[in-house]
Amino acid sequence: MNSVIDVVVVGGGPAGIMAGIQACLKGCSVVILEKNKKMCRKLLITGKGRCNVTNNSDKDNIMQNIPYNSKFMYSSLSTFSPSDVMFFINNLGVELKTERGNRVFPVSDKSIDVVNALINYSLSIGIQNYEFNVKSIKKIDNIFHIKSYKDELFLSKNVILSTGGMSYPKTGSTGKGYDISKKFGHNIIPVSPSLVGLEIIEPIFKELQGLSLKNTVLKLYKKNSEKIIYENLGEMVFTHFGVSGPLILSSSLHINKEEEFYIILDVKPGITKDQLDKRIIKDLSSGINKDIINSLEKLLPKKLLPVILRLSNIKYDKKSNIISKEDRDRLISNIKSLSLSVKSLRPIDEAIITSGGVDISQINPRTMESKLEKGLYFCGEILDITAYTGGYNLQIAFSTGYSAGNNIL
Repeated sequence: MNSVIDVVVVGGGPAGIMAGIQACLKGCSVVILEKNKKMCRKLLITGKGRCNVTNNSDKDNIMQNIPYNSKFMYSSLSTFSPSDVMFFINNLGVELKTERGNRVFPVSDKSIDVVNALINYSLSIGIQNYEFNVKSIKKIDNIFHIKSYKDELFLSKNVILSTGGMSYPKTGSTGKGYDISKKFGHNIIPVSPSLVGLEIIEPIFKELQGLSLKNTVLKLYKKNSEKIIYENLGEMVFTHFGVSGPLILSSSLHINKEEEFYIILDVKPGITKDQLDKRIIKDLSSGINKDIINSLEKLLPKKLLPVILRLSNIKYDKKSNIISKEDRDRLISNIKSLSLSVKSLRPIDEAIITSGGVDISQINPRTMESKLEKGLYFCGEILDITAYTGGYNLQIAFSTGYSAGNNIL
């Protein structure tokens, strides 16, 4: 165990395995150290257990979906693109498919197929992996000494840190990599939960719990500001704490604890206010003696309609033939501009990824090598790079891992 290895990878997630594979294919001896009994625990739960491996689009689109530090990814995405990821995984025997939004999944819809393919291939080319919880890494006479809490020791010429962030800590992402990075002089950008649900102040989410909206436009604002911070069309769901779903998760990238935020939802984005008014008039006229809640039953989801009526100060049993223009205006305003105040982000242990991390200004974007310590490389979520949902974050993991492993000297 104490012979000097060419490369020790700390962290056996997708970035770490990809880095190890590339280094091994270059002829390096490679050991992957993973604190869990099996590698890729977090990969198993991505894409709701289906594993959204990448986004089937070009480099420019990937970068557009990385709101922070996208320029850092230019070189690694050029070297290992989404099409390269798909080709690589296909060659491992995992057939892929592209779904709405260019999201790529295994045809089987089982993340375990991707996990097993990566692990089995890494073992087949000679990579060794150990269950090993790293306590410390020191560099002595140009050799890295990697020590565990059980006083086990590995010696290596190079170390690749791919320990992840702090999201889903039960999968092993506890932030240990940040502590190791600091010991080598690296600055850590403050970390926070990202791609996470939002707690909402208004109590209406309790009534709407479980309601999914598939085509909704969300606009995010800071309190007392009319400047749109984030806007997109997508899916969302009301939960026991507020709101979640892909649209909400992506908006969370732009929210911080220091400021107050609110969101505006347009639940009928496909039609204008005038078109919506005509639709409402038509529905009301078809049942002039009905209660409004019955006349408009096809306009909105069953759970949402009474909430919108109440917010519009319209009684459920008000007859359709006495609904005024002012009533309709309030109704339309709440359908097209439903306002929800953000109380807070959900805890980091519920976040899909971590915002913040190792300062990328101290990392070579082409090689992923530290500018401060020769032989020390970084890849994956440990870096301060964050993308929206849709396979973009796994693409970052694969691309940075490829660059790190491929550039070991």
